[in-house]
Amino acid sequence: MTERVVLAYSGGLDTSVAIGWIAERTGAEVIAVAVDVGQGGEDLEVIRQRALDCGAVEAYVADARDEFAEEYCMPALRANALYLDRYPLVSAISRPIIVKHLVRAARQFDAQTVAHGCTGKGNDQVRFEVGITSLAPDLKCLAPVRDLALTREKAIAYAEKHNLPIATTKHNPFSIDQNVWGRAVETGFLEDIWNAPTKDVYNYTDDPTFPPVADEVIITFDQGIPVALDGVPVTPLQAIQEMNRRAGAQGVGRIDIVEDRLVGIKSREIYEAPGAMALIAAHQELENVTVEREQARFKRTVEQRWTELVYDGMWFSPLKKSLETFIDDTQRYVSGEIRMVLHGGRATVTGRRSEASLYDFNLATYDEGDTFDQSQARGFIEIFGLTAKLSAARDVKFGNGVDLSGSTLPASQA
Repeated sequence: MTERVVLAYSGGLDTSVAIGWIAERTGAEVIAVAVDVGQGGEDLEVIRQRALDCGAVEAYVADARDEFAEEYCMPALRANALYLDRYPLVSAISRPIIVKHLVRAARQFDAQTVAHGCTGKGNDQVRFEVGITSLAPDLKCLAPVRDLALTREKAIAYAEKHNLPIATTKHNPFSIDQNVWGRAVETGFLEDIWNAPTKDVYNYTDDPTFPPVADEVIITFDQGIPVALDGVPVTPLQAIQEMNRRAGAQGVGRIDIVEDRLVGIKSREIYEAPGAMALIAAHQELENVTVEREQARFKRTVEQRWTELVYDGMWFSPLKKSLETFIDDTQRYVSGEIRMVLHGGRATVTGRRSEASLYDFNLATYDEGDTFDQSQARGFIEIFGLTAKLSAARDVKFGNGVDLSGSTLPASQA
């Protein structure tokens, strides 16, 4: 029986060439798998036909947009997932759903190997291969660019020699990955971290320097999930798409960052994530209103670890699943509405309301109707600061108290 390889197929030059390249060098039949996670561009049926025309024995196409939004973007939103406090895991959360469909196809077509188009110096090779072996430990992994010496120059030459139905060019200034959660751009002149991004880098966002009239939106959440925009019910996918459109028109969600890759190098990345960044900002503010203080403090630690695990390709890890159980529990009361103004690159919260709010107006107000008993504050402070007071007294006793001899006051006031 001829060995079969399932290939993660994008429809571009490298993965189109990889179909024949893998077949020639391994003798295996190639099944191409394309997964729609909202990346736009060509119709998936066109991509499927191209895979067949390039030599694939089967081509599997999956419309996974709703699945991606509900099962991958929403957990990231509930975790307020921002790697290095800025990057909303655009590529990192798309890899596990692609992996899931690759493994499913491998089982369906009785393949023994799964292949991907990643290089040997990026994060995605780890995300794909750890994900694949986490779901199917018996499957082998293959990276033609890394393992079979498929360089860009060789890909162009191969495509031209075999008249493959794909455009070939030696000049492609950027490496781009995009989906409904956002867009990632790297390489080219961006690798010089002193160079500012030019206008042609961006696609999801308009220039925030010259914004249109401010756009006010009310986002309704139910247990941490956006369910309506301006009172109109939406699915998670629709919420992301509409916020991409509205926040993108205002230039919201542009990110320029030098980040720490898993493989140990620093990499300059440009991201656009208008919908993701606006929704995360709204979600964070609703949590400020509805999540208890100590729970919120600990959740920030959990969020960071969850984000790092997902960035590092550990979506299917036991720890990530355990952390998600905690995160899910914190979302029990994260329901309500956030009013947000989108303008000039900013997503600014201007109002919040929730039936599950922990904000008590009568406790917070300084005006008439204040129910906070200020007389209790003195005793609270005394007890709260008792350990620090005792420790300070011990320091003084043993000559280790704070040195107050160097006065900073002007001579006239000393």
